Amino acid sequence: MTADMSGEKTRSGFVALIGAPNAGKSTLINQLVGTKVSIVTHKVQTTRALVRGIATHGTAQIVLVDTPGIFKPKRRLDTAMVTTAWGGAKDANLVLVLIDAERGIRGDADVILDKLADVRQPKVLVLNKVDRVKPETLLTLTKAANERVAFERTFMVSALTGSGCKDLLDYLAEVLPAGPWFYPEDQISDLPMRQLAAEITREKLYLRLHQELPYSSHVETEKWEEKKDGSVRIEQVIYVERDSQKKIVLGHKGETIRAIGEAARKEIGEILEQKTHLFLFVKVRENWGDDPERYREMGLDFPH
Repeated sequence: MTADMSGEKTRSGFVALIGAPNAGKSTLINQLVGTKVSIVTHKVQTTRALVRGIATHGTAQIVLVDTPGIFKPKRRLDTAMVTTAWGGAKDANLVLVLIDAERGIRGDADVILDKLADVRQPKVLVLNKVDRVKPETLLTLTKAANERVAFERTFMVSALTGSGCKDLLDYLAEVLPAGPWFYPEDQISDLPMRQLAAEITREKLYLRLHQELPYSSHVETEKWEEKKDGSVRIEQVIYVERDSQKKIVLGHKGETIRAIGEAARKEIGEILEQKTHLFLFVKVRENWGDDPERYREMGLDFPH
């Protein structure tokens, strides 16, 4: 048993978030951690690997595992993401099942409730976007979900505004097992900074081009150089599958990539708290979605 500075016993554990694409998992993790660790875009299926956010609440350290959205896989990358999501749930102390209250239990959310029978961990229902739904609809939804799965508790939140999130944190801090913390006190994610910087650029790319660009684009941080003046120079490559996609990313006279780079540089600089010089390059790598090496870099198992 470990005690913190004040002599109180510490608690820690892993909490997996499972939900349909765009149910708001990344937004909720960012809200619970209090800073940005998981990318949030309009485009579904942007969380590929298990991004972990670390929330410290009182004497508890809550390690949040953001699994990729669960959906019917069509391609190899999809299959890898879905397998990773269910794997993440089975490795956690507790599973938060996030349902978009506006959409209710249909489509992917319906499939998830069916599959939860295979997950032995205690499960907690989190209804998100509750500010957009009438109270009677929420009660009907809560009843329907609890009849299908034995949830320990139900929480109603708005991940966007933070409403209801403190109650959820209080609960998680209470139920996680007693034991030492897994990470240093000031750490917010176990993603290396190089990878987090690549994720931020990927988010800016999607926000700018989400209608035009298929999500089989990928960003890698290739160089990271700390300068004598305290600034950092970062070089990243945006990989796309075709020349036509490269033209879209570059934009007319390079203005699209300049805007993406500017937005990413600003945010990376804020997180690093140092002056950041970011250089972006676009390369075509055909069929990278079938390359096992890329999957390993993203923390996914390559589906055979």
